[in-house]
Amino acid sequence: MNDANLLKKFEETNALLNGHFELRSGLHSNQFFQCALLLQYPRIAGEVCEALVNKIKTTLGELEIDTIIAPAIGGITVGHEVGRALGVRFVFVEKDANGDLLMRRFKINKGERFLVAEDVITRGGRVQETVDIVKAHGGIVQAIGVLVNRSGGKAQFDAPLVSLLEMAPVTWAPDECPLCKEGQPLVHPGS
Repeated sequence: MNDANLLKKFEETNALLNGHFELRSGLHSNQFFQCALLLQYPRIAGEVCEALVNKIKTTLGELEIDTIIAPAIGGITVGHEVGRALGVRFVFVEKDANGDLLMRRFKINKGERFLVAEDVITRGGRVQETVDIVKAHGGIVQAIGVLVNRSGGKAQFDAPLVSLLEMAPVTWAPDECPLCKEGQPLVHPGS
């Protein structure tokens, strides 16, 4: 699946939005990927996640992966579909009352090999928290796979990162945002 085909799927499902958005990172942008709108269609979710798995294999070769792990909530569908495509277990981490990610419900075994799956990253904070949880429980992160990397190469991890689509949409600190200065309403779309 090439970039044009993937962008077309995002646009057809209204998952690529244009406007004035506050991202989870706190930055403002004129674009927002609401992957849930794309992933709500199981056939499309399966197609794009299969394409991500194929890109990971092409880029990194055959990795030994025991389990897929994803940060809730955006990464859950991606992680599930990647796990299905690879035929391995899938687990997730979730937010606690303070908004931090934590591991509950599932067990990580010492030496267990993971692929972290996520829908979109801008700064990669949730992915890094997930990596830290895996390491804290004795697991090993072999790779990270995301549908959309909007970091412009700024998100860096100890494990290799593979994304299906790489973009560097314009982002601004809130005090430098021209859309704020123009008085455009700010939308908080969430995850």
